[in-house]
Amino acid sequence: MDLHRLYPLLNSLADGRFRSGETLGRELGISRTAVWKRLRAMESLGLEIQAVSGKGYRLSRPLELLQRKQILAHLDSSSCSMLTDLEILPEVDSTNRYLMERSQGGIACFAEFQSAGRGRRGRRWHSPFGSNIYLSVSWHFEHSTGTVSGLSLAVGIWIADALRQAGVEEIQLKWPNDILHRGRKLAGVLTELKGETEGPCLAVVGVGLNLEMSGRGIESIDQPWIDLHTIIGQRPPRNRIAGLLLHHLLKGLAKYRETGLAPLRERWNHLDCMAGQPVRLLFPSGSVTGTALGIDENGALLLRTIEGTRAFHSGEVSLRQLP
Repeated sequence: MDLHRLYPLLNSLADGRFRSGETLGRELGISRTAVWKRLRAMESLGLEIQAVSGKGYRLSRPLELLQRKQILAHLDSSSCSMLTDLEILPEVDSTNRYLMERSQGGIACFAEFQSAGRGRRGRRWHSPFGSNIYLSVSWHFEHSTGTVSGLSLAVGIWIADALRQAGVEEIQLKWPNDILHRGRKLAGVLTELKGETEGPCLAVVGVGLNLEMSGRGIESIDQPWIDLHTIIGQRPPRNRIAGLLLHHLLKGLAKYRETGLAPLRERWNHLDCMAGQPVRLLFPSGSVTGTALGIDENGALLLRTIEGTRAFHSGEVSLRQLP
């Protein structure tokens, strides 16, 4: 699907007002038949088109498409100077994969739609068109891949900072890469590394943030979730949220390059939704149960088990009631 061809029509209908097929055709310089075909293509993106005789067509839910100028307005001179390039893609399979292939640092990539958005362990990330934030940022580190293993934890803190600046409180973090609001998932982080084991590496930090969840596929999400619309009770300002996220990520990455995770450990533990709770850590070969004690200076999860306090660098945490 060529989303570039649909963009003029999307812009015309983004405000949610009715427009006739004749008016749309005249504005876009295409026939009414071409308008109808493009409306059908928009429906395949999960956008609901309302058609009313005598009024025309409109989107059932208005869109705020991402705009470069509006996003950059929320960066300061320092964070803006860290940015080599900013791309806004109509469609991509995965913003992380896109930047991994480019192999350059300092690039931010937003997408309106991801056809193959990914979460941790290869899970599919629900990515409806023009509704949420799908963002990846690439960054060069002089350290080896092992020394930036705690990066996803730091990203969670920076996302919490951006959301707090946007007026959203009660943000929690769940090891190693989930951002929650009152126990329900609001955002996720996927960090991928490319480089030599003992040399410089490229990190691509991917963030998926729920703004307005809608469309096909919601019923397949296998965990409690929430979006910003539900939290604040109105449509979130999408470009402002995008800009604040990018600003805090860039500032955080620059500082992390110098200091690593250790100075952020106390802040992460303060936001930890699991602190003091019994949890089960799942592995392909089995599981370990214990009481969550936060993270150590390297980002490992600390569990108090029957064998004493142990540090874990991998695994998936389950907070569901233990037998």
